[in-house]
Amino acid sequence: MRRFAAVSGGTVGSEETRATYARFGRRLAADAYRVRVIDAPDLDAEDLTASLTGFAARLADAVEGTAAEDGVVRPLVLVGADSGTAAVAALLGRAETPGGQPDAVVLAGLPGQASGTTATVGTWEQELDVRTSCPAHRGTLTQDPQVRRGSLDDAIPDAVLTAAHDSGAAVPALLLIGDADPLADHEALARTAKSLLETLRNELRPLITVRSSAW
Repeated sequence: MRRFAAVSGGTVGSEETRATYARFGRRLAADAYRVRVIDAPDLDAEDLTASLTGFAARLADAVEGTAAEDGVVRPLVLVGADSGTAAVAALLGRAETPGGQPDAVVLAGLPGQASGTTATVGTWEQELDVRTSCPAHRGTLTQDPQVRRGSLDDAIPDAVLTAAHDSGAAVPALLLIGDADPLADHEALARTAKSLLETLRNELRPLITVRSSAW
């Protein structure tokens, strides 16, 4: 079966670029996914509706033409990272989405309300320590001249995070977060996960449960 993944990337205020996710995209492509990577949107708290509408239009443009039959390969999976995750999650709460709803989403690193970090990031190495512990990811960020350094203090608007955590998306969702992520609100994420928990039609019994692991 042909599958499609649209990857929306960008950490909290980090100004990461699509190059950051090229390795991830190649790995998905190796598993027969057709992958498109777009930059995370600029989210305007004063006009969140317009910001999300523009983001939805960009997603629709990205997926269009991936299949000859109906224009879009199914299933369609959206993968968000950090600020991209907040945008995807907020978008799912809208009644109508240009291009239609995805079949599933992966929400990685959904930030908490206090999305700016209070950690010391005076040097690039300190900023990398907050961003990631993955050597490959650190190397990609360091080598990308378009990454804006020193931007981790930039916070995602509260209106966006509220919309993301309260989205109540009606599609299967996989939420991923690091247990030591200083930008995450683990309690809020647990509440969000509970609200998104897939259920069986038979008496609405949980199909999956949510647990954390130190592996």
